[in-house]
Amino acid sequence: MLPKFAKLLVFLTSLALLAACGTNSTATGPTAAPAPTNVPEPAATTAPTAVPAPTNVPEPAAASTTVTPILPATVTDYQGETVVIESIDRIVSLSGDITEIIFTLGMGDSVVGVDISATYPAEKTKALPSVGYQRRLNAEGILSLDPTLVIGNEFAGPPEALAQVRAAGVPIALTASPPTLESPAQKIIFVARALGIPQRGYELAGQVEAEIARARAEASTLPRQPRVLFLYLRGTDVQQVAGANTAIDAMITAAGGINAATEVGIVNYAPLSAEVVIAAQPDIILVLTKGLESVGGIDGLLSIPGLADTPAGQQRRVVDFDDLYLNGMGPRTGQALADLVTAFRNAVVQTEGS
Repeated sequence: MLPKFAKLLVFLTSLALLAACGTNSTATGPTAAPAPTNVPEPAATTAPTAVPAPTNVPEPAAASTTVTPILPATVTDYQGETVVIESIDRIVSLSGDITEIIFTLGMGDSVVGVDISATYPAEKTKALPSVGYQRRLNAEGILSLDPTLVIGNEFAGPPEALAQVRAAGVPIALTASPPTLESPAQKIIFVARALGIPQRGYELAGQVEAEIARARAEASTLPRQPRVLFLYLRGTDVQQVAGANTAIDAMITAAGGINAATEVGIVNYAPLSAEVVIAAQPDIILVLTKGLESVGGIDGLLSIPGLADTPAGQQRRVVDFDDLYLNGMGPRTGQALADLVTAFRNAVVQTEGS
């Protein structure tokens, strides 16, 4: 049998041949379960500060070679609808993962608007007009940027706003965003095909898959699997745990950990409670950097009922990462996964040494 990565290369080559023949198919995958509607808008990015701190990842550079987009381009969106793109001169991107993909593909100069979850590359995205949050879009704000393409993932909405944009004659291309480690490659290929540069997409997808494979191989060498509890925090108003069928669950598992929330039966996101904490008994508490800041740092985090009495709380083993870096399922997923493996390894070593 071929190794997994070799299979991927065969698959990507087949897609390239299909694209050259004008097929309208696209890599999508199963539709992800919607994320909880009560999760607030993401905060601005800060550099990941996991304990230990993840490797600093440079912002994407412009593509080394100039590629002329092949237009019109045709993609099939996550609902099975065919979308024809005639021009990519003015792109409005509706989510941070898609914006990051566009820039990594070297097409960032065509982006004229982004949503507030677009925080990477930081200097580029901060300079662009915002169209709000991808789940609460306003058609007038999008159309005011005179876009020739609006692109995002399946969580963009509300449907009424998107319908107004389509009625104005602007194509909207929305990709599936499954909570799996196949998601980055699928989204990259979709975006690249929508932009008329499919071959560049296949190359980037292959690179990301290779990085993910290396990180998973490293995870398999951990001395043992730590129990990890991920908390989504926004002050005292929103405190949730992430269980099965989430991108975080996929990351924890691939990095060699056990998602303690999944193990106690939680699916998707659920409110944090003392009962969940007692049942989970995590070795590591995993959070997003802005979430940790919102509760007053580690001291504030451990004041949440039950957390201080867990193995993680007693040893102050708290790991934090930037939101888009850890949870975005974008081009840096393999790098984020490698950093998560390192954090887990260090925590295991500390546990066994204590």
